[in-house]
This record gives sequence, C-alpha cells and structure tokens, in this order.
Amino acid sequence: MAKTYKLIASSTVGSGGAANIEFTSIPSTYTDLLLVISGRTDRAAIADGFLIKPNNTTPTVKYITGDGSTAYSGTNYSGIFPAATATASTFGNSATYFPNYANTSYNKSFSVDDVSENNATNAYATLSANLYSSTSAITSIRIESINAANFVQYSNAYLYGISNT
Repeated sequence: MAKTYKLIASSTVGSGGAANIEFTSIPSTYTDLLLVISGRTDRAAIADGFLIKPNNTTPTVKYITGDGSTAYSGTNYSGIFPAATATASTFGNSATYFPNYANTSYNKSFSVDDVSENNATNAYATLSANLYSSTSAITSIRIESINAANFVQYSNAYLYGISNT
C-alpha cells in the first residue's frame, strides 16, 4: 500500500492552448506513478479522444466507454475530454495509474479512469487498459488529442510519484 504521494511535476496550459502536455525526466525513484488531468480541447465537437504516450510511444489500448444510454468499446484512445461544443468552461477529469513504471525487465501496463463532463447529452465515462510494449523504464509521459486538437487554457496535469516506504 502506498505510504507517500509526492508531486513530481505539474503543467497548466496557458493562453493560446497547447498541442500536448508532456512530462520529461521522470525519476526512477518511486514504486508507481499517478497522473491526474483536468482537460478540454478545442476540437469542433462535443468530445475528443486522447492518448497517454509513455516515452512518446503509442500504447496498445482496450477501452470501454458509455454516454449514459449506450456502451462502446474500441482500441484508439486512452480517454475522452470535452471539446469545443460541450458545455462552456467544463473540463473532463482523468486519473492514470502506472504500476512498476521503472522496471526494465518487461512491458508495462497502465489504467485510465476518465469522465468527460457536459451539462447535456453525450457526456462519457471511460475505463481503459493500456500497454506500453517496451522493457525501457518510463521516463516521459505525453498527453495528446487523437484528432490533433489543442488543449485549451487552464487544462492541467499533475504527476505524482508513489512510494511504499
């Protein structure tokens, strides 16, 4: 069980937006990582899928999502954020857990729990299982839209190191 959470880094998107949010030079001194995101993009739609890319590598993804009336599944994104036509000033929330991220002897899996907020129809809840197929330790994490949209101002992300000591 985790005994400590330590903020490694945070990022807040400024005026004009950003194509991605990225954390680099992640130290290997923790047991696990937790990535917490509050995001929204400028895609001309209600929602926008996003990918979480360890070491800028697209993971293998399996997800299940639902909008309150219909369930969907697929393989092309880690989660969903609200986009330009969703309720104004609403941001989606996402939590990603990376167990044993610094291990170099096998592939690393990580899970994403995500909610796309919208004060109308078409708000999504998503769970995804992601696989980073490499024996390299995770030293960077990049978050980006699958539709090449930009994150809007005030989107933010926090990366925590988890230690069991």
